[in-house]
Amino acid sequence: MIPKVFREVIDLGDGREISIETGKLAKQAHGSVVVQSGKCMLLCTVVSNYQQSDVDFLPLTVDYREKFAASGRYPGGFFKREARPSDGEVLTMRLVDRVLRPLFPKDYHAETQVMVQLMSHDDDVMPDAMAGLAASAAIQLSDIPFETPISEARVGRVNGQFIINPTRAQLLESDIDMMIGASADSVMMVEGEMDEISEEEMVEAIKFAHDAIKIQCAAQVKLAEAFGKKETREYTAEREDEELAKKVSALTYDKVYAVARAASAKHERSAAFDAIKEEVKATFTEEELADYGGMVSKYFYKAEKKAVRDLTLNEGLRLDGRKTTDIRPIWCEVDYLPSTHGSSIFSRGETQALATVTLGTSREANQIDMPSFEGEERFYLHYNFPPFSTGEARPLRGTSRREVGHGNLAQRALKGMVPVDCPYTVRVVSEVLESNGSSSMATVCAGTMALMDAGVQIKKPVSGIAMGLISDAETGKYAVLSDILGDEDHLGDMDFKVTGTADGITACQMDIKVKGLSYEILVNALKQAQAGRLHILGKLTETIAAPNADVKAHAPKMITRVIPNEFIGALIGPGGKVIQELQKATKTTIVINEDPITEEGIVEILGTGQEGIDAVLAKIDSLMFKPVVGNSYKVKVIKMLDFGAVVEYMDAPGNETLLHVSELAWERTENVSDVVNMGDVFEVKYFGVDPKTRKEKVSRKALLDKPEGYVARPPRENNDRGGRDNRGRDNRGRDNRRDDRRPRENRKDD
Repeated sequence: MIPKVFREVIDLGDGREISIETGKLAKQAHGSVVVQSGKCMLLCTVVSNYQQSDVDFLPLTVDYREKFAASGRYPGGFFKREARPSDGEVLTMRLVDRVLRPLFPKDYHAETQVMVQLMSHDDDVMPDAMAGLAASAAIQLSDIPFETPISEARVGRVNGQFIINPTRAQLLESDIDMMIGASADSVMMVEGEMDEISEEEMVEAIKFAHDAIKIQCAAQVKLAEAFGKKETREYTAEREDEELAKKVSALTYDKVYAVARAASAKHERSAAFDAIKEEVKATFTEEELADYGGMVSKYFYKAEKKAVRDLTLNEGLRLDGRKTTDIRPIWCEVDYLPSTHGSSIFSRGETQALATVTLGTSREANQIDMPSFEGEERFYLHYNFPPFSTGEARPLRGTSRREVGHGNLAQRALKGMVPVDCPYTVRVVSEVLESNGSSSMATVCAGTMALMDAGVQIKKPVSGIAMGLISDAETGKYAVLSDILGDEDHLGDMDFKVTGTADGITACQMDIKVKGLSYEILVNALKQAQAGRLHILGKLTETIAAPNADVKAHAPKMITRVIPNEFIGALIGPGGKVIQELQKATKTTIVINEDPITEEGIVEILGTGQEGIDAVLAKIDSLMFKPVVGNSYKVKVIKMLDFGAVVEYMDAPGNETLLHVSELAWERTENVSDVVNMGDVFEVKYFGVDPKTRKEKVSRKALLDKPEGYVARPPRENNDRGGRDNRGRDNRGRDNRRDDRRPRENRKDD
């Protein structure tokens, strides 16, 4: 018997719907829902242990996976099972995690796992836009402590009209692709890419998405009420001691304030804070520290946070001595690495990124193979964050989710500036060598310069800046911080990164940690970010003003040629023999793709030497060479035969034809060598395909004057040798032949 199902439907306003249902699947999970739009179905479950973990943070895991069966496909490769998550899945996990995590109680430390799975795919529905809704709805149906329902929505804009959760086809026409996460009251997360839009347009898009999210949050509340809202579980909360908090604050606040005001460097400042913390601990006995040493550390952090924030709100000063709008000192350099195709260094304060560019053919494109999307990227960026960049020693465990996310943000910032007709596959790699605040924005700046150094003709240079916010709800004071430090990121109320050209925003990533942030403050922050971006952009263009006119001498040059479909096979040759020998002889890389619409061949020729590229182009021209009837062409004798000479067109090496002995000269020619010899160069006239021989006909004599008194030999008549009708029939017709085969008694003449 199918169990009772509870269901709520969300109207997207344009004929599309999203449904949330529970009660049928995964009932042993603490909360489970199926979210559906069209044929797209997501199953989300949440489970949280009832025992608190022995850690001082929330061990939350958000996992998003797409099952290949959902789109009727097999996983690629030899191992036919879904394994490690793709970058696309990791990015969706991060989007959901960033909105959920702040809404759990600060002292809730139970192991919690949210799992979202794509179970059925619809080509017209992008599932990542519904993952946040599914996660929040599952939590609402559980007894897990959670502040308020949230949801996420993607917003696009086509022909000036905003669209909620656009299809992938609509996104191709959209100038905005933003994901917004919010509760009914507050926007909490923004991430996306844009086509050089203004700050006001970005805020309009956020508002539009927030209106849709409010409806989705209300649907979750209704579903939970219909299902039967569970009582929130009880858990062992962290110990609190107001007297201890006051004592720690009294011992540390002024000292921390003084260190913060001293404008010291990162490691010097950290050492000073640690020394103050040790002084505080020294005022307690070993027994007291054993009993509540963890609380001392917690209250010290609170005092530190308040002192640093008060310094900024009261005096407008920051940890490194800057004012709120100041940008740290910047220096840049290009062409630092001699062997790369392009390179640059971007240093801003204590953050440094070294970027490289590598140019290749379509064969080097990044292949994307997900159940919800198949395709390739001809421009992609990888971001590496080694432990030494923060002065740490820790093991490397592969690419982290953070590295995937920061690299994706920088890629989205730059990709719109790479021309569509760029012939290369372009890979940018950012190595973060120092980090104290926004290495992802340093990556954008370094990537821009490396692309220009490599000779990639980007439309405009792009810069990026990380902004922060410190606010006080009681007094109404707030301060927007330009180019934040790592400490300001941790201690602040908002971290948002904005990238763009001189004409508009190309990408953003925003995490808002306070409730009810006004749109007025958001617009002011974006305007201040614009001023910072333009300042940084000026530093970049001082170093390299425009892309280099050409790629470096040691970098590969790329030439693209389009050839008719019928010539592809000739260029490849039997078993690839022709193309392989050509690549070896010319020291080039040749890639042939077929245009899916025109079915023409797109030939990519990559090589460091122009001579090799020219040789390949000459070979292609030779294969495609078609002489025109009536035109004359210079040829060279490459082979002597008894009945003529094989000649090669000088304009198309390798393209040859037979010059028959009868077309050598007007006089009768007994021996071919009497007229021409190997290596002779002369002109011939092209007559097209001879209808009798069905072979191409060229003539040397047609371009020569006829000898004086020359008399053309009359053409042969059909009956010179009896004609086809008389041949073999003079003595015996077909009837007689039949009579010969009959028995004598049956013959007609008997």
